[in-house]
Amino acid sequence: MTTALLREIAHARAGDKGNISSVGVFVTDPRHYAAVKRQLTAERVKAAFAGVIKGPVRRYPIDNLCALNFVMEQALEGGVNESLNLDSHGKSWSFLLLGLPIELEG
Repeated sequence: MTTALLREIAHARAGDKGNISSVGVFVTDPRHYAAVKRQLTAERVKAAFAGVIKGPVRRYPIDNLCALNFVMEQALEGGVNESLNLDSHGKSWSFLLLGLPIELEG
């Protein structure tokens, strides 16, 4: 097994609305999609960022695009207009998710 950071095998796009962040993770090589789909679960994302994501995390697979969409509630400290955090936009989540390690087969 080989370990890779998600950013080495995928890219991500993020958006935010209020206190909800949505991040789409797109695996660049279809050979790696099954491993990413198996390991990058809503539970793993919630656990990895437990101190920051206060609400539920839902994952929506988009198999024909080799992509996973994550919707994270209560993840932006109240949202851009309510937070004192200078970088509370959802774009930060794509960067954080891409830092997670993934075990690749073969």
